[in-house]
Amino acid sequence: MEKIRITVIRVNSFFKKHWGRIVQIFVLAMLLSLNPSPNKYFIPIKKTEGLLQAADITLPSPPPYPINKTDARVPSVSAQGIVIKDIPSGIVLYAKNETIRFPPASTTKIMTALVSLSHYKLDDVLTVTTIINSGSSMKLVSGEKITADALLYGALVHSANDAAYTLAENYPGGVTAFVVAMNQKAKDLYLTNTNFANPIGFDDPNQYTTPLDLTKLATIALSNSTFAKIVGTRAITVSDESFTYFHDLKNVNELLGKVAGVAGVKTGYTEFAGEILVSEVRKNGQSIIISILKSNNRFGETQQLINWVFENFSWLPLAEVTPGRVTSTTENL
Repeated sequence: MEKIRITVIRVNSFFKKHWGRIVQIFVLAMLLSLNPSPNKYFIPIKKTEGLLQAADITLPSPPPYPINKTDARVPSVSAQGIVIKDIPSGIVLYAKNETIRFPPASTTKIMTALVSLSHYKLDDVLTVTTIINSGSSMKLVSGEKITADALLYGALVHSANDAAYTLAENYPGGVTAFVVAMNQKAKDLYLTNTNFANPIGFDDPNQYTTPLDLTKLATIALSNSTFAKIVGTRAITVSDESFTYFHDLKNVNELLGKVAGVAGVKTGYTEFAGEILVSEVRKNGQSIIISILKSNNRFGETQQLINWVFENFSWLPLAEVTPGRVTSTTENL
């Protein structure tokens, strides 16, 4: 008890001796808690600061939805592979053997153009080394120096094999490296059933695509303004850098300029592949893409399919579409 009494006396003595200092410290602490802003470490933070805030975002309206309002069946055609797709909505209006592999023939040049556009500048000057005489040609001359732009017109408008080969041959590593780049881009674009063995479209067991992959490839290519401009060209004359050699190029697509709304894209043909045609059609404010493979009459059948779409389909706001309404047809042989 004596020890406790002594301790209490000492505490009381301490408070009496330092009472003024204790009061000052207490008052200062109270003031700081009420107004801490002079000290940057005590700046109050709003409760919502640092949290993800909802932004004022206005989402675009969904594109109109294509509906076959007449339920008219697709015309009977010889093409063994078909995809008809609405570009803005991505809706497939009709498909036939869409995942079956077919030889792509000269529609290969769509990928040749994409790889070239990602590597060359349009005014890059390339040298013609190997002359390719088989198939369609723009009649390039050995040693000729010509721009990548002119060669792209040759490959896409005139479907010139020598133009496509020159684009590939001037690539770092040559044709072999170019084909590797083609296949890498196919993987990057998730074209899972597409493979290339050459940049021209010559038949090869390792050169194949599907109607669905080809449609996707063409749609992506059309998003490139240079590609879209070239494939929509009916005819053009290009020259080498010295204006010594002139090449008259005419689009192989007979529908371009003949059927209203046709804006490209690419033809293809070999005896093994049959007739191939990929077409972009812009009509009545809508945009569709039609791919037909292994056809006996690519131009006539494409025209039939164009008429079928625009005579029977209507594009409605999504809110007006009846839930569960079927808009597309798929057929497999």
